[in-house]
Amino acid sequence: MLLFFSARAVFMIFHIHILKAENISFFEPIAGFWYGIPLDIATACYLMVFTLIITLFYLVIRVKFFRVLDQIYMLIALVSYFLITCGELGVYAEWRTKLNYKALQYLKNPGEIYQSASTLNFFILIFLLIFQIIFWNYIYRRYFQLRQTSSKFKAMPYLAFLILAPGILFIGIRGGVDQIPINQSKSFYSKHNILNHAAVNSGNSFVLSMLENFQFRDANPFQFMDQQEAIQINRSLHEVKVDTTLAILKTKRPNIVIILLEGWSADVIESIGGDIGITPNFKKLEKQGVLFTNLYGSGNRSDQGNVSVISGFPATPITSISHVPEKSQKLPGLVRALKGEGYASSYYFGGQLIYGGIKSFVMSGGFDRVYEMSDFEDKYPRGKLGIHDEYMLMEQLAGLSALPEPFFSMIFTVSSHSPYDFPHKTHIQFAELENDYLNGVHYSDKCLGPYFEKARSESWYKNTLFILVPDHSHGSQKNWHVFSKGYRKIPLLLYGEVIKDEYKGKQISRLGSQVDIASTLLHQLDIPADEFFWSKNLFNPYTREFAFYEAGEAIGWISSDGYFVYRRNIDNYFEMEITPEKKEQVIKEGKAYLQVLFQQYLDY
Repeated sequence: MLLFFSARAVFMIFHIHILKAENISFFEPIAGFWYGIPLDIATACYLMVFTLIITLFYLVIRVKFFRVLDQIYMLIALVSYFLITCGELGVYAEWRTKLNYKALQYLKNPGEIYQSASTLNFFILIFLLIFQIIFWNYIYRRYFQLRQTSSKFKAMPYLAFLILAPGILFIGIRGGVDQIPINQSKSFYSKHNILNHAAVNSGNSFVLSMLENFQFRDANPFQFMDQQEAIQINRSLHEVKVDTTLAILKTKRPNIVIILLEGWSADVIESIGGDIGITPNFKKLEKQGVLFTNLYGSGNRSDQGNVSVISGFPATPITSISHVPEKSQKLPGLVRALKGEGYASSYYFGGQLIYGGIKSFVMSGGFDRVYEMSDFEDKYPRGKLGIHDEYMLMEQLAGLSALPEPFFSMIFTVSSHSPYDFPHKTHIQFAELENDYLNGVHYSDKCLGPYFEKARSESWYKNTLFILVPDHSHGSQKNWHVFSKGYRKIPLLLYGEVIKDEYKGKQISRLGSQVDIASTLLHQLDIPADEFFWSKNLFNPYTREFAFYEAGEAIGWISSDGYFVYRRNIDNYFEMEITPEKKEQVIKEGKAYLQVLFQQYLDY
């Protein structure tokens, strides 16, 4: 822990010029030492697993071999850790990322590394590497290493140690006893990425990057055709012959509020095939809004849904880009696009954002303020996953009134997620299957009523566009297979006084996905959306109609010409609805889309 603290201090001192350039106050970097502690503990506990094994053997067999082995192991750990931290010092100013898997590719040409670094910096880093290894190796051997002892073996203390020590290490590795295990997001606390990077343990970050990329070290696992052919097909899918849009807003600079609805399926929305009575407040909003009836969730996890909506980047099979901060921070983002137009921003979630790396993604995305469960202490009642929706929705409303206009705010609901311990006074029998989930959605919908009633009394309301969309779908009373398009279908509703009267109550059946929200919104505001390559404008009648979704190692592809689900791992088409004359074309388009998408994930 001392070593981790010192390495963090060296990182901040080495990059003090960046801290000054970003006008970071003295006390904000100090907070990084506190926020880094949980991940430091987890990393230390990982390192201590082998030490524990050595100690258990040594307490029974008192031979010098185990003490020597302990010294060798710690020296290897020290050398490895400082190679990582010193390498990180060398590349950070240029790359602004933690040392990662991709950086190792450059070690194949050490001469180029030397040539690209200043001579002074190169020798400073060499000195730091050698000094830190020698210093901390001395500290370890002087104060911490396994000691020689001649005391006799005692069974009871040994058994107590054997039982307790592994459990303590496991809790430390997991980051405590909370429901969600620790990940790098735990250390993110600032809108300045350099402070978040300083707080994240470098060893933990590097090993995670290695593990995340090792399985893809040889090639793109979704290589179906020549890469140039796939790129050309993908370009044709996104080609827009006429760059136009149906303008549905009364103003070009409305406030924007996205309500990300946890796990709402299309099957809870009466207007698009769902059962009656599950979401009556949503149905009322439809009458004054624009409802998209043919939209699909890009992924099946909350982290994937956040990335799809905010960055317009589709969910990838096998892995999620939010798990790897050095990749996710390179994505485009609605916050940055709107900030250039003077928008203030905020993000609210009643649970813990460390799930799936959402916190690191959101923090690096540029939100001015990010609020989660821990920011409210015991102010509100909460369930196992977090603060109930009725309280968080009102908390966001209070925060919106304090933001300068125009503003962009996002709130992610929680109560329609298992274990469904919401404070509902009645439990309605909607269906035999997934009834707890349906009641969870019903409760969240019930919270929307007071939310909009209070919002209408605010001065900013008449100039605000509300976007209601789920993060992903969910198993429903209709019992779709998780790979099927019926399972992945979700609603999208645009609502607010800023919508022109002639469009209120309209339903739009154009085929699309969550990733299309970014381009669709920015085109309404006359803000360039070129960087959101994967996102298309749903209000442009000249854009191609298609939707992609990941399904484990499977690809779901829906287009106006047909639909299929292909499972790569067993080379099987799970579902297919394509006319014979269109079959080859549709399959090739879907596979080309995934091939190029996953290659971009690898290249980030």
